[in-house]
Amino acid sequence: MATHADSAPASCKVMLAKNVANGLLKEVQEGVNTLEKPPHLVGFLANDDPAAVIGFRYSLRQVSRDDIEEAILAANVDADVDGIIVYYPIFHNRHDQYLQQIVDVHKDVEGLSHRYIFNMYQNIRYLDPETKLQKCILPCTPLAIIKILEYLNIYNTILPYGNRLFGHTICVVNRSEVVGRPLAALLANDGACVYSVDITGVQKFTRGEGIKKRTHEVVDLEGWTLKDAAPLCDVVISGVPGDKYKFDTSLLREGAVCVNFSSEKNFGPEVKEKASIFVPSIGKVTIVVLLRNLLRLIQNRRAGDVKPAAATEKPGTIEAST
Repeated sequence: MATHADSAPASCKVMLAKNVANGLLKEVQEGVNTLEKPPHLVGFLANDDPAAVIGFRYSLRQVSRDDIEEAILAANVDADVDGIIVYYPIFHNRHDQYLQQIVDVHKDVEGLSHRYIFNMYQNIRYLDPETKLQKCILPCTPLAIIKILEYLNIYNTILPYGNRLFGHTICVVNRSEVVGRPLAALLANDGACVYSVDITGVQKFTRGEGIKKRTHEVVDLEGWTLKDAAPLCDVVISGVPGDKYKFDTSLLREGAVCVNFSSEKNFGPEVKEKASIFVPSIGKVTIVVLLRNLLRLIQNRRAGDVKPAAATEKPGTIEAST
């Protein structure tokens, strides 16, 4: 016998990552079809974590921690290697940051080298701002979340490029240097007001009143907590590691869009009672974005060719021309 809850129309749409990933995969295939040979991605595993097998031509090279630096430098000059991914953490200290910097910028599929990180925070979208042929690589997980928001039409394509999140207030729960902080910066650079929440407090990322500034500014909100920020937001993105954390759904605005990018379930099932759209995971999109980044690297190296390997951007996306 159906209960009232069973018969009531569902107010929350659960959107699976595969819906976004499948569309992006078609774009990637278009780019692959323009190449003479499959792109070659090399992954370096210098810890005990299992490596995810990714499509394309993929080589996993297991090396010791003592040899990882030399192995990366060798791959930098290997003409057979198109892209490099390193499975962190390795040393669990600043030496990991050093390794991120020695990956050649033209093979850095994760967008973690200083040149890409600097450009991302400064809202510079090309390695060659004058000719605009070589697009910057963005970190895979933040870009995957942005691709999901584009799919959900959070980006307003009526507005000019670079301003298409204007009017949106977004909460990002996690301010890690790898995902949370870059994501807040990218969203703010596209016009959103972003509340970045971490155990150390709340920061506000914006491009100023009327989004008149070229790049975002960051303001510490003294005394603020998640309880102050979340109710103001129409989009809530959470990525807190650890199975003990659960987002307090009583803080959600009615009809908010919720995205979970943690490997753990940050939102309980009750999120569907208040959210309009819920994305429970993003992993499949992250993998396809990694492949798109690999194609982008090849395109950048072949910028002068007649037939570059194109990972197609749809009008109005964060990567399209400004």
